[in-house]
This record gives sequence, structure tokens and C-alpha cells, in this order.
Amino acid sequence: MRLALAVLALVFAGPALAQEGISSCLAVADRLPGVRVAQLGAPPPHRAARAKAGDTVRITYAAHATYLVESPDGVRLATDYAGYAGPGPTPDIVTMNKAHGTHYTDTPDPAIGTVLRGWNPAGGAARHNVTVGDILVRNVSTDINRFGAFEADGNSIFIVEVAGLCIGHLGHLHHQLTDEDYAAIGRLDVLMVPVDGSWTMSQRGMGEIAERLHSSVVLPMHRFRTPIERFLEQIPDFAVERRPERSIELSARTLPRRPTVILLQGV
Repeated sequence: MRLALAVLALVFAGPALAQEGISSCLAVADRLPGVRVAQLGAPPPHRAARAKAGDTVRITYAAHATYLVESPDGVRLATDYAGYAGPGPTPDIVTMNKAHGTHYTDTPDPAIGTVLRGWNPAGGAARHNVTVGDILVRNVSTDINRFGAFEADGNSIFIVEVAGLCIGHLGHLHHQLTDEDYAAIGRLDVLMVPVDGSWTMSQRGMGEIAERLHSSVVLPMHRFRTPIERFLEQIPDFAVERRPERSIELSARTLPRRPTVILLQGV
């Protein structure tokens, strides 16, 4: 009950949240402990209404933990940006995490209009809820807890909301998520998940998260030399597609009926 009330308080927050943008991925029914919503057929009306007919989102694997998300209006967002987001124009938005230098840069291109750090340089948790064009970006703070080094709220999971899709990037996640974390994340149609099995979390741990989030599309990243099969073994109910290209186009209306791991070229 308290969790449901907390969710309602977040969804119906006051003017400060309204000015920044209200999430369409935070549905109370989706977020109660133990509840998992199947993604079957067309999206519910409230989701479809947020996407124009024919709107697609292009996602390109750039390198390591960096995916480039391009919105229908041409807004470009790069995840865990360390100075490179692939060929093409400079991203309009970048997210960063600081567990390793391969996930952030202290000198982002000045042409990048919106730089979102997954940590708060002033201390405490980073809090982002930003709308740029037709993209809304928000974050859920996580801890750095690696090889005995602990830093509360040192990193973030970033959620990108665009064209009726909810896209989550787990960043450099080091620990299992709590019910409160899942509540703050909400529904994810697309999940970008590190599968290295050592620097972040074990394949089993990441598999448990992927199972609970039950996203329609799972995009692995941060693999190093780890055989991808070790991760796939943890989610045997998911379909697997291996693509020869680095990019994929997705829409809220054409998500696969069965949760699917899609391996883009270069992963």
C-alpha cells in the first residue's frame, strides 16, 4: 500500500515535475512487487496515443556501453558517453556514469546541449527529469559497489522515453535492484544490459533483472570477451536474434510479442 501511494505521489507530483515532463512509463499496476505485465500485441491506448502513426526510434550500437538513440524528430542521445558516439552529428543529449573512464568524460564536446551525469558532483543522488524535443530522460540512482569500493548513489540507470517507447540503460550496475528501484524505473520496452559478468554483475544477476523487467527487446552491451551464451542461458524463455547491422528501428506498435534478445553487430 505504501509503495502504491509513493508511486501515485510521483506520477501526480506538482508543478516542478510538470515543468520538467511527466513520465508515461510509470504505471502503478506495473510496479508493485511481484507483478509483471506481459507485452502482447498492440500497446495500451495511453501508450499508442503518445506515438504518431509511423513513428520509429533508431538505436545504434556505437561502442562498449554506448548506444545512440535517434528520435522521430531527429534528437540524438548517447548513453554512457565517453567522448565517442559513432559517426554522424554531435549528440544533443549524453548520459554518463563514472565507475570507469570508459563510461564518462570530463571534457564533453561543448556542442552537446544536455550533459546528464549519473552522479551528483555536489554529493547525494543525481536527479534528472529533462525533456529535449521529443525525448524525456530521467534517472534512478544506483550505488558503486565494486571490489570493496562503495559509493552511495555513484551511478544511475537512465530511462529514455520517446515515441511511446520506454528505453532503459542499466549503466555500470553493480547490485541487485530493490522493489523501490523497480518502482522508480517503471515499465521498460527496451532494456540495455551489461553482460560482462565480472566488472558489473554476474550473468545470473543480470538475467534475474532482465527476467523481472520482462522487456520486449533486450540489447546486450559491455561484453568484453565474455561468451554471450552465458547470459542467454539465464533467460531461456527469451527469443534470440543476431543482426548483421549495428542499428535497429523500433516502434511502440511493432514490438515483438515474445521478449527478444537482439544482438547488433559489434556487441
